[in-house]
Amino acid sequence: MRIKPLLAATWVNIGLLFVTTAHAQNSNTIMVQVNKPVAEVQPAMWGVFFEDINLGADGGIYAELVKNRSFEFYQPLMGWKVTQSKFNEGSVLVMNRAEKNTANPRFIRITKDAAADTLSITNEGFRGMGIKKGLRYDFSVAYRQPAAGLTVLVELVSMAGKIIGGTTITPVVTANEVWSKAAASFTATDTSLKATLHIRFEGTGKIDLDMISLFPEDTWKKRPGGMRADMIQLLADMKPGFIRFPGGCVVEGHELSTRYQWKKTIGPVEERQLSINRWNSEFAHRPTPDYYQTFGLGFFEYFQLAEDIGASPLPILNCGMACQFNTAEVIPIDQLDPYVQDALDLIEFANGDVTTQWGKVRAQMGHSATFNLKMMGVGNENWGPQYVERLKIFSKAIKARYPDFKLVNSSGTDPNGERFDYLNSELRKMNADIIDEHYYRRPEWFLANAARYDNYPRNASKIFAGEYAAQSDHTVSIENKNNTETAIAEAAFMTGLERNAAVVNMASYAPLFAHIDGWQWTPDLIWVNNLQSYGTPNYYVQKLFSTNKGTNVVPALMDGKSISGQDSIYVSAVIDKNTGDVIVKLVNASDNPVSKIIELSGAKKFSATATLTLLKSNAAGDVNSFVHPDAVSPVTSATPVKGNKIAAVLPANSFSVYRVGMK
Repeated sequence: MRIKPLLAATWVNIGLLFVTTAHAQNSNTIMVQVNKPVAEVQPAMWGVFFEDINLGADGGIYAELVKNRSFEFYQPLMGWKVTQSKFNEGSVLVMNRAEKNTANPRFIRITKDAAADTLSITNEGFRGMGIKKGLRYDFSVAYRQPAAGLTVLVELVSMAGKIIGGTTITPVVTANEVWSKAAASFTATDTSLKATLHIRFEGTGKIDLDMISLFPEDTWKKRPGGMRADMIQLLADMKPGFIRFPGGCVVEGHELSTRYQWKKTIGPVEERQLSINRWNSEFAHRPTPDYYQTFGLGFFEYFQLAEDIGASPLPILNCGMACQFNTAEVIPIDQLDPYVQDALDLIEFANGDVTTQWGKVRAQMGHSATFNLKMMGVGNENWGPQYVERLKIFSKAIKARYPDFKLVNSSGTDPNGERFDYLNSELRKMNADIIDEHYYRRPEWFLANAARYDNYPRNASKIFAGEYAAQSDHTVSIENKNNTETAIAEAAFMTGLERNAAVVNMASYAPLFAHIDGWQWTPDLIWVNNLQSYGTPNYYVQKLFSTNKGTNVVPALMDGKSISGQDSIYVSAVIDKNTGDVIVKLVNASDNPVSKIIELSGAKKFSATATLTLLKSNAAGDVNSFVHPDAVSPVTSATPVKGNKIAAVLPANSFSVYRVGMK
């Protein structure tokens, strides 16, 4: 954040604000009653939702640089290019050992008969490989070689065709077809946004290769085979209360055979079974035939990530229904038991003692302590009677074994309409713990619905605002932008979520990540290329709410009413019992600046200075970019508190957070 010095100028015309008539006083004054808490803010209130869309996992937070490293794509050599000086039909063969290894059946066999000939394979990476000068890179490969004769030269090649790093592997003879692993590291001599990995074979002979891998050393927490650190740091900086994973529509799959199955994503990486990504062929405007899930980033890593950034894990599991927009395939009720068992086993994997079947698996992966899983989603954006029927079976089985465990239930794809009304009614009849509502709408919808939850029942099912994002154009439009207008509309809506924390227990923007050369959906919270990442204006709104969460909602009233659009102003307030602060959030969604008085009451004394964090820009259409990543970002300054009053000047299209100490 950018920091500015103390601002006293806001009080120059304070006499104009403190007018004497009661009507004017009420109209210009926002009354914040710090001693009258109305609801607790849940620790998991503001979180993040991760889905492997827009190259979010492979090519995104999973730091592997080699695409199709084990040759399991539908086209086994997709991402690879074979180059040879003398054409030989059998020099590179794709082999299949399906009867011996169903999770990773394919490998390639390299045969080179003449030492004078040249033979190489090149991997293009995920829209290229981002390479940093001076950074170490760790190469590894599984191989078997029946006789000595071949040397493997590994090279990174820049966009300009320059070799910018490399190493040499001299394989040993592996008897009885036993696979071995070779590993070597080297330092890059230059930076390249879209490098490639070039593997040359010298000498003569035959060698089998599988799991060809390249990782940078600067992964999150320096974990070998880990996650891309800059992307995870942006999440950690948000201090999210939860992380929902792995989706999203990938949970459902295009059909049930391609649904997300968590048990296939744990254990040794080479034994995890690849699956096509549901977004592979979804949009004609953004075809991505090379979009697969290798599951190097699997459920163990998701749990570990949640632990790393201090977030509660919120896994979502398939309920026996594929995506209803695609095939609408369902598993018959009499065959649902394995799906239910997967849910029960996941709880044991996360929370079970090391003596249990799945707790032991977790411990063997390096985490003997439990992950303290408290909640789970059953189904994603599913709807109709067929969903309710299956949900009841899941709920009964899970609650019977874990009565205090919380379940998140889908209310479908839209925040209103016949589909929503049916599910909302049925779920409330079931006394659902948490109902997941989604909203992808124009900014105007978010402004108009800031009071959506004002009249929801306080002592019934809670709400998870599980997916939302203001669409600057329209849903699924490639023209949607993450600009100031959409961010401010979301901030206004979020004041309503916070004000109704008695009803809304969790909320998360969606989608989370997008690769500039590999996105299918926009808008998105964080944009990346192979070397850089930046937060959008929408990201900073989410971060400001999450890092100023507080513990209890308190009234913030104007003319005796909650503030949800009067004069285009939206307000919520919380106190933080841990820090002794009162935090007031104000959104001005108009094109003109507005002045208000914030009057604090209910404490003996307030600090003489407040911290103001302000998010604004020159125009509603302003965006961040790789060139100007902080063009629209918060600026923090100090502003005076006169007794118990703050003169708040709210710029056009702005989001202001005032934080004041109190006794």
